[in-house]
Amino acid sequence: MSFNERLKELRIRAGISQEKLARELGASIKSIGNYELGHALPSAEQLPKIAKYFGVSIDSLLTEQEEYVAQAYEKGGARSAKDVSALIADVSGMFAGGTLSEDDKDAAMKAMLNAYWIAKEENKKKFTPKRYRAKPERKVNQTV
Repeated sequence: MSFNERLKELRIRAGISQEKLARELGASIKSIGNYELGHALPSAEQLPKIAKYFGVSIDSLLTEQEEYVAQAYEKGGARSAKDVSALIADVSGMFAGGTLSEDDKDAAMKAMLNAYWIAKEENKKKFTPKRYRAKPERKVNQTV
């Protein structure tokens, strides 16, 4: 069950409206609506609040793929989250109907996501104009 389905189920089971949940979590009604429609995932700050409010673990709220997308959002923003989401969809399609075990599929997914982040860092180094690059720290030669 995906996060949006799980959140809606928990909210309905608790008998509360989106408005009340938003108020309780300190979020906007629009955010709660976007979560339930599957248009957005909560931030790393908001997710523990949701889990605590409903008395469930964070792991029970997110699928593994959603965790990857949420981490990508925290690490690199909306564009990274979109890229990782697309990568997951493409990779998942490769395994559809295959004979790999779930552990092997998870290992392959993690390896591909790791390769994505390495490539992103390398590209940042390669394509960032020199004037915007962080300057390396200069070592001061101290003689006693």
